[in-house]
Amino acid sequence: MTKAELIAGIAKDTGLTKADSERALNSFLAFAKSTIKKDGRLPLAGFGTFVVVKRKARTGRNPQTGTPIQIKASKVVRFRPGKELKESL
Repeated sequence: MTKAELIAGIAKDTGLTKADSERALNSFLAFAKSTIKKDGRLPLAGFGTFVVVKRKARTGRNPQTGTPIQIKASKVVRFRPGKELKESL
């Protein structure tokens, strides 16, 4: 789903204009980013939780040459679905 499709869906469901829907979505995304950065997680009741997970450094392979390369440790955001979301699938 693209951001434009999400904005159109929000506008349709809420009766807001697309411009208002875009502002609301951008506000939520900014809030989500800052919360995840500050707390390392963003729980959304009835939906799930976005959490920061540390990935260890590891050895990978260059797909073009096949030579081993070192991949640095990093942090990634993962989504853990909540009970209600799991049961609805």
